[in-house]
Amino acid sequence: MPQVYLDHQSATPVLPEVLEAMRPWFTDFFGNPSSLHRHGLLARDAIAKAREQIAAFINAESPEEIIFTSDGTESANLAVKGTAAARQRDGNHIIITATEHPSIIASVENLQAGGITSSRVPVDTTGIVDPEEIIAATTGNTILIAVHHANHEIGAIQPLAQIGQIARQRAITFFVDAEASAGWLPIDVRAWGAGLVSFSPHRFYGPKGVGILYKNCRTRLSPILHGGDQENGLRPGVENVPAIVGAGLAAEIAAREMERRHAHCSKLQSRLWDALRAKIPDLKLNGPAPGSMRHPANLNISAKDTEGEAQLLLCDMRGIAVASGSSCVTRSKKISHVLAAIGLDPALARANIIMSLGQATTEEDIDYVIQTYPEIISKLRSLSL
Repeated sequence: MPQVYLDHQSATPVLPEVLEAMRPWFTDFFGNPSSLHRHGLLARDAIAKAREQIAAFINAESPEEIIFTSDGTESANLAVKGTAAARQRDGNHIIITATEHPSIIASVENLQAGGITSSRVPVDTTGIVDPEEIIAATTGNTILIAVHHANHEIGAIQPLAQIGQIARQRAITFFVDAEASAGWLPIDVRAWGAGLVSFSPHRFYGPKGVGILYKNCRTRLSPILHGGDQENGLRPGVENVPAIVGAGLAAEIAAREMERRHAHCSKLQSRLWDALRAKIPDLKLNGPAPGSMRHPANLNISAKDTEGEAQLLLCDMRGIAVASGSSCVTRSKKISHVLAAIGLDPALARANIIMSLGQATTEEDIDYVIQTYPEIISKLRSLSL
């Protein structure tokens, strides 16, 4: 039985060359970057190289604008909570969209106990926010606007340059969550006018256990963890040198391979969607149509009269790995807040799965899914009669 992995938005395999670059930093070069001897210097130099690679990847002005954390969720927490702490004299209002990642929503909710207020700006039925809604939500107390680049569930791509201009004109910090898009879509922090951008390399063939937060040199940010001076005093704790080395190389490779990856996945994405909707009655695509406003590797679909979890389990039994909702909320068994925000009927929201493609996804993989997935839906529908 074929094994088809269509959950690349949760995790991707580490590239062989990335793994090889990381390997010596587990064994041969094990020094603590904070140590003053030559072993520490080697580790510091390795981290400095990774900062340069990642700064180039996102068009940052300086490698010193790159902060390493443990993952994208920590980076998002630092961006939201750190901005609130650093700008508390400027105001207490934060703007997010209704479809942000749980790490951002939960961070804002956590701050509300301390007096922070917030606005959740609505999105349209495809998941895209109107910049005019952002303008309408701003007040004299707004200190942060947080918007994702591509949505983690439905792949909708947001008009970041327009939102960044709004933030810049009002002296509001602009934070972009690029967790779902990094490595698949170009990131240009200067074109966006972003003060903060977060992402993780495990979404684009790098290692888990490391996250990146870009902080513009003029953006104010306070630490949310304490006890060390690492990462310019913004993220204490011994740096994960092997993972940081891997992150830098994965970013360098992604910049080089992005156009090819994008073309490969978008072609398969369109082929898969066209075939499935032709074979399965009452199949709904959630989010924008394949094209310039959608992540090239993401398909979020709902099959009427089924349950997403049942689909996932039967797909797994037939050798197809998919997701049912965000990897951060799958276990909660709640209806996705993203699907609720775009106005999807609750029954269709429960019938939702996500197929996300990768650079190793083949035409034969797609053929197998086109053959097998309709059979799974037919079986589930017959059981529900």
